[in-house]
Amino acid sequence: MDWVEWHAGYDDPDSRLAHRLRVVRERIRTALDRLPPGPATAISMCAGQGRDLIDELAVHPRRADVRARLVELDPHNVSAARAAAAAAGLDGVEVVAGDAGLIDAYADLAPAGLVVACGVFGNLTDPDVERTVAACAALCRRGGTVVWTRHRGTPDRVPATCGWFEERGFERLALTPPEWGFGVGAHRYLREPAPLEPGTRMFTFVGSDILRARHDP
Repeated sequence: MDWVEWHAGYDDPDSRLAHRLRVVRERIRTALDRLPPGPATAISMCAGQGRDLIDELAVHPRRADVRARLVELDPHNVSAARAAAAAAGLDGVEVVAGDAGLIDAYADLAPAGLVVACGVFGNLTDPDVERTVAACAALCRRGGTVVWTRHRGTPDRVPATCGWFEERGFERLALTPPEWGFGVGAHRYLREPAPLEPGTRMFTFVGSDILRARHDP
């Protein structure tokens, strides 16, 4: 998969990918609206070019309150995300080139008011999705929101993903209907954050070894 070329789908406003992005941004906007007054933190896993979180922060009234970290492995997407954050004047947004599956990448910002896991779960094994959902209980503050996506294929793994969140103390806030062909969910965490265990690997993104080999000297 060429993850830079994949993002070109967003440029067609009638594409399913662009439709999904609009829904994701709506969920992010709602989560930002619900943040308590004062400084807040947000994290995004496998953030790509940041078209969801960066573009929404750029126009949101709370933009100056939010310190955000986006973690992405593809260096071209990292460059695009950094350029977008700079163009929007988002001094509180940091784009990190690295392995988004390691919980240590977010340790100093957790527990966060917003966790974005979009374009992640469809590229993981089910056990890794479960581990990542469990880790969200440490990454997310009480009352914070996880916005996530997952393709609705055959079999449809969106219901199982919702169940894993709800078993871990998350309340379902929103979920797109099956007929839309994609799953966008938002879950709010109702418990105190779980202990964050340094060194934990949440997931291994399928194809990350090929991406590393392509860009390593």
